[in-house]
Amino acid sequence: MTKEYEASLKSIETENYLDRLFYRPLGFCIAHALRNTCVTPNFVTIVSIFVGAASGPLFYYNDMTLNILGIISLIIANILDCVDGQLARLTGIKSEIGRILDGIAGDIWFTLIYTFLALRLGRDCPEIPTWLFFIPAVMSGVSHLVQANITDYYKTVHLLFISPEKGAEFSNCYQLIVKYRSMKNGIGKWLFFLYLWYTTLQETATPRLQIMLDAMRFNYGNDIPEDIRLTFRRKSSRLMKQWIDLMTFNGRTIVLFASILLDYPWFYFLYEIAFLNIILFCIAIPKHEKMCKLLT
Repeated sequence: MTKEYEASLKSIETENYLDRLFYRPLGFCIAHALRNTCVTPNFVTIVSIFVGAASGPLFYYNDMTLNILGIISLIIANILDCVDGQLARLTGIKSEIGRILDGIAGDIWFTLIYTFLALRLGRDCPEIPTWLFFIPAVMSGVSHLVQANITDYYKTVHLLFISPEKGAEFSNCYQLIVKYRSMKNGIGKWLFFLYLWYTTLQETATPRLQIMLDAMRFNYGNDIPEDIRLTFRRKSSRLMKQWIDLMTFNGRTIVLFASILLDYPWFYFLYEIAFLNIILFCIAIPKHEKMCKLLT
């Protein structure tokens, strides 16, 4: 069972403490129970979208019971988010659309959360026009999108240095553009365009990383020397534990839940806009870029 559990993960190295302790083991139990049923990973993802979306309206009320229900719904949604990926790896049912849906799910959850937090602040401060609270809500949403984008990219690149098999999902913009142009028009192509835009942002924010990856491809192809792999993984793991994991679902929701329960929703906006952006742009990216420059 241990080997099967590890096979259901992208890599134990990229999982943070709370994922390893709670979300992934529970997700594996559910995925294992579903593997021989007609339930598909994409179906689980769609269910998670609706469950997570319910947390936004529940956070609007200054009511402890409803707020706790909102927290529970978001936790369940994240468990299901683990289930879809683990089920896909256990069954081999994988698709580009599935990866895109998986990424969009969290965006939908937090778009509604930020919207209803802004409405809650407008209700609690009637002397201030409600639309003003949508300014920090939008700033938080954009910040969240960028932070999650770069965090996910760093974890995907880390997989590339574990093995070609683990890093099989890694794609660059050139590969995605070629594939996009070959696709037929429709919802699938539109979703893939979002994924292409997502990857473009990742590459733009990490120029030294791109130089390092190009150098690795040119010199070694997929056969990166083991000493370079180990060096990168050691340094990358240290950065993830110290800084990058603060911008994951677990890192931000601890502060979100505390802000909701203590009735200080404004503090979460401040945390998202100020603290996490400082972590990303002043610490995480510069340190990662310096690491890549040294390895190049």
